[in-house]
Amino acid sequence: MVRSMTGYGRSQQQLGGYDILVELKSVNHRYFEFACKTPRMYGYLEDKLKALVSSQVSRGKIQLNLYLQAIQGQDTHIAVDRAVAAGYVQALRGVQQELQVRDDLSLCDVARFPDVFLVQRAQEDPQQVWQLVSQVAAAALEEFCTMRQKEGARMAEDITCRASRVGQLVDEIEVLSPQTVQAYRQRLQAKLQEILESRQIDEARILTEAAIFADKVAVDEEVVRLRSHIRSLEEIFAAGGAVGRKLDFLVQEFNREANTIGSKCSDMAVTKLVVELKSEIEKMREQVQNIE
Repeated sequence: MVRSMTGYGRSQQQLGGYDILVELKSVNHRYFEFACKTPRMYGYLEDKLKALVSSQVSRGKIQLNLYLQAIQGQDTHIAVDRAVAAGYVQALRGVQQELQVRDDLSLCDVARFPDVFLVQRAQEDPQQVWQLVSQVAAAALEEFCTMRQKEGARMAEDITCRASRVGQLVDEIEVLSPQTVQAYRQRLQAKLQEILESRQIDEARILTEAAIFADKVAVDEEVVRLRSHIRSLEEIFAAGGAVGRKLDFLVQEFNREANTIGSKCSDMAVTKLVVELKSEIEKMREQVQNIE
């Protein structure tokens, strides 16, 4: 299936004590370019995420954003610094004895003092973290690829319709081309008749000139090649996959043949057809620029 180079995918899940969010978006680019934004302590995941995305994406400028946060209380351990607590109690009771005041010190009072509690985060296993992140990233990537496929299908349909119109225009140009030669022969004969007036006109000379003109304006080869290109376009779409570069090259060939026909034509009707032909090919080219 043909895929667009633009797309977006997002997945957010809570797994293994973490709140994980992965966002993927892409725009057109000649090659595969990957940029990743992760929390500083999880920078080691960037290469793994790049490998995951590149396994399914071959072209485009990809931006991946990873948000990863431990759910409060899931990976922490609360401990009491007994030495600090004992120091507070000893200091306060020393003051109580000196000042001869009532000892009403309670556990709640001690708990309010700074640095009594130690909040310790559990040691993380990088492999386990990656397994969790990869699940969320895979879901975001699936949504991302689905969007690119849907957009690619619409582009392929549009390009196919325009290629069909190109075929129709080629048929019309092929019909008009001999008429252009015949019209040239008639104009040449009328001009010579006017110049020579009553003198005998050399029919052989007229035929020779008409033949030379016909050779100059003949578009048979260009017509055959354009039809061949249309068949190649259909075959590329049928094959699917990352076909953007092939299509880009093929549309250049479409444009080359159209320009050659345009340089040969001198008839106004053919010129109008060539203008429309080149317009359709340009629209095809614009769409092809978006295909992976």
